[in-house]
Amino acid sequence: MSRAFTKEDDSNSSIDLGERPISPHRNLVTDEGLAMIDAELAAAHAELAKGNANADRNVIARASRDLRYWSARRETAELSHPDPDSDVVRFGMVVTIADEDDKKQVWKIVGEDEADASHGKISHVSPIANLMFGKSVGDSFVLNGREWEIVGMEVART
Repeated sequence: MSRAFTKEDDSNSSIDLGERPISPHRNLVTDEGLAMIDAELAAAHAELAKGNANADRNVIARASRDLRYWSARRETAELSHPDPDSDVVRFGMVVTIADEDDKKQVWKIVGEDEADASHGKISHVSPIANLMFGKSVGDSFVLNGREWEIVGMEVART
């Protein structure tokens, strides 16, 4: 009989999730970023064990994909600490900026995996971080038609 006319049990067939894309940029991380990667690896290992115990192909597929991603990110992670005496914006610093209306924003420049703009963390490859790198307090830059001035910066505390 042709396979086209057979019904297979697909309740536990694995799905093709595709790979999580790996950034081509340097994988700079803060101490918190490295700890986050380690936690994600541990969680993926635990999820894989659970999937294996339950013979759940979907869980196994997701956990395996996540393990590949986080293993690659851990392998390429470059822990970076800014020079505490630096007078220019660098990776790992907390930068306070103000616009023409004196509206202030505070950004911590972090690795790509740990970036979360809703919590004030931006990736070191983001446009705003690239505009700020190498600038000092008092320097300005234009983003989206608005002028911003760097009004403060400090080495992030861990």
